[in-house]
Amino acid sequence: MAHDNDKAGDAPLHRRIRSFVLREGRMTPAQQRAFDEHWERFGLDYTGTERDLDATFGRTAPRVLEIGFGNGEALAWASEHDLARDYIGVEVHGPGVGRLMNALAAREATNVRLYKHDAVEVLEHEIPPGSLSEVRIWFPDPWHKKRHNKRRLVQPAFVDLLASRMAPGGLLHLATDWEAYAEHMRETMEAAPGWRNRVGPGQSAERPAWRIETHFERRGTRLGHGVWDFLYEWHGA
Repeated sequence: MAHDNDKAGDAPLHRRIRSFVLREGRMTPAQQRAFDEHWERFGLDYTGTERDLDATFGRTAPRVLEIGFGNGEALAWASEHDLARDYIGVEVHGPGVGRLMNALAAREATNVRLYKHDAVEVLEHEIPPGSLSEVRIWFPDPWHKKRHNKRRLVQPAFVDLLASRMAPGGLLHLATDWEAYAEHMRETMEAAPGWRNRVGPGQSAERPAWRIETHFERRGTRLGHGVWDFLYEWHGA
């Protein structure tokens, strides 16, 4: 997710507040070629209609959604080491999408599809109810300035939307290296009906084996940031 230097008043009043700032950046020739050569294979064009995920992947399997996958390092690793499940990645920034498609093409991946679109709209209109076994939101933009806190992705209304798309027993895995956002995540999830903290009320978890330590995380650790993982299971309201 992009870090903030815009102003809270920039968003038109009639439009939902965005949790990201879209600064595309320059794509390398290799990343641009990925869109030219691999989008048809790995990309999902947003249509605003509910998607048949069995048809998309050519099989019936549990589905994992990663929101804001950045450069795709963690998603590439996880999908390669978990071939029994299908992975859907959502990211708005083109260079990261291109980089991940090149990595997927290099290993002939068959269990990953990608959206280059707003995750809220994808969830609202394309992901069928009850279809996700896991949702991962790792290191979202913390929107650390108090006046921008309302832009944080993890909010009660968004958690309710996620709940509507989760299969029974589905897992929501949150991770952040901003302590204030960790507290916000904890407070939001502990108050959300139907979710159960896997490691105990109000508790953060040790980093699970399925979340590799990324370059982004290592950089935060060098800066002295802590890291908090939260694991919440959906058991119904």
